[in-house]
Amino acid sequence: MKYRTTLLFGAPGSGKGTQGKILGTIPNFYHFSCGEVFRNLTPDSELGRIFLEYSGRGQLVPDEPTVQLWRQNIDGAEHAGRFVPATDTLVLDGIPRNINQAEMLRNLLDVRVVFYLSCPAMNKLVARLQRRALRENRLDDANIDVIRQRLETYERETKPVLDFYGPGIVKTIDSTQTPIRVLLDILQAVAGATS
Repeated sequence: MKYRTTLLFGAPGSGKGTQGKILGTIPNFYHFSCGEVFRNLTPDSELGRIFLEYSGRGQLVPDEPTVQLWRQNIDGAEHAGRFVPATDTLVLDGIPRNINQAEMLRNLLDVRVVFYLSCPAMNKLVARLQRRALRENRLDDANIDVIRQRLETYERETKPVLDFYGPGIVKTIDSTQTPIRVLLDILQAVAGATS
């Protein structure tokens, strides 16, 4: 059975996590943030060491451990009853992060819509990431060189995923708006798709 899926897509700092957390509070929506799960790993675990090694350089964690971690967490949520695939929409934030991951997940995800949180002003993304580093004590957001590397990695490896899913299901949303306006745009699109 494929999971009915909504993807939150955009550069680091575009607001995927903020919007995903809100959507995850709505009945029949289950939010999964790959980055959040990686950051909650202990540094002495194998996956935790891999995450720290790659994120410290602003690079993506290799595909196999990323998809493995996703699978384990989704299976755990399903087993615990937090995610019910028959009735819930899976809201993914931070996965798939490249074409290979999209291919690896092709037989598991029924992607209905991709919300592309677009922020063409790179300086706004950098400022958001630096604020988030202070507010949430996120080491991967603290160093300006790592931030630049993450944004370059996004442009080179992640942004092509939009083409993988195609323009028919991609909804571009201006993420430079206030978070409440971004949410309103998302909710209007979700309501329109289900009515």
